Amino acid sequence: MQRIGQGYDTHQLVKGRPCIIGGVKLPFEKGLAGHSDADVLIHAIIDALLGAAGKGDIGQLFPDTDSTFKGANSRELLKQVYKQLIDEKFSIINIDATILAEKPKMQPYLKKMQENIAFDCQIDAERVNVKATTSEKMGFVGRQEGIAALAICLLEKNTI
Repeated sequence: MQRIGQGYDTHQLVKGRPCIIGGVKLPFEKGLAGHSDADVLIHAIIDALLGAAGKGDIGQLFPDTDSTFKGANSRELLKQVYKQLIDEKFSIINIDATILAEKPKMQPYLKKMQENIAFDCQIDAERVNVKATTSEKMGFVGRQEGIAALAICLLEKNTI
C-alpha cells in the first residue's frame, strides 16, 4: 500500500539566530525564529512523512510547549520520525520539497540539503529532490519577513 503526505512550514526571519535550512547553516545576516533550530525545510518534510503515515504533525510529536525540544536539531527530529516509520513497516519511496525565499539564495546549498535529508532517512539521494524559488517580492516571503517550505512524499507500507 502506498500513501502520499504533504507538509508545509514557515518561520519568521529575525536577527540573532542562525539560518539553518536542510541541515545547512547558511551565511546570512538573519536566521529563523522558532522553538527548535527552526529548520523550515526539515519541518515541512517531517509533516509530509507523518501525514503519509497517518501520524499527525510535527507539533503533536514535538510540541513547542515541551522544553525537551528547545533548540533541538531538526535533523535529529527527522531521524526520530524515520525510526518511527521503519518501526511501523513504512519505507520512503521519495521526497520532493520546495523552499520559498527571496534571500538567501539557496542554489549553492541545495545538493548538500538533499544529501543531509537522504542520509537522515537512510535513502539514496536520488530519492530526495530539493528546489527553491522566490515569491517575486510578494507577500511575507517577498518582503523577506520569513521563509516557507513545502514538501510531499510517497511512502510504502510493507504488509509482509
